[in-house]
Amino acid sequence: MTPQEIVTRMYEKDAFSQWLGVRILEVDQGHCRLSMRVRPEMCNGFHIGHGGITYALADSTLAFASNSLGQHAVSIETSISHTRIVQPGDLLTATSQLLKDGRNLAIFQITVTNQKEETVALFKGTVLKQKSWDEK
Repeated sequence: MTPQEIVTRMYEKDAFSQWLGVRILEVDQGHCRLSMRVRPEMCNGFHIGHGGITYALADSTLAFASNSLGQHAVSIETSISHTRIVQPGDLLTATSQLLKDGRNLAIFQITVTNQKEETVALFKGTVLKQKSWDEK
């Protein structure tokens, strides 16, 4: 399967990413770029974007990017640093960078930016690669 076919298949079954309003902007082997708009119901008690929303976008980007390598991949460790406040109405874009592609593990960095191209979060994730997407 091609990276695009893998990500399309995953997205079709991913109710959470659909609820977030995730749009797939770009897919290539080991790479993905997603976007979403921050809605009022995604905000916390301070009326700013809940950190879990930014985390969720980055996590979906990790999932799609890592699986686009051609093997079923699941995260085994993730972390995020929030670097700027997210406001309702912000358009967030998450872009993956493959840092290490080993036999069983891959490591990615996801940069999340707003519509002004300001970095709002840096996310790092390690995934465990399993069977090929082409295996039945």
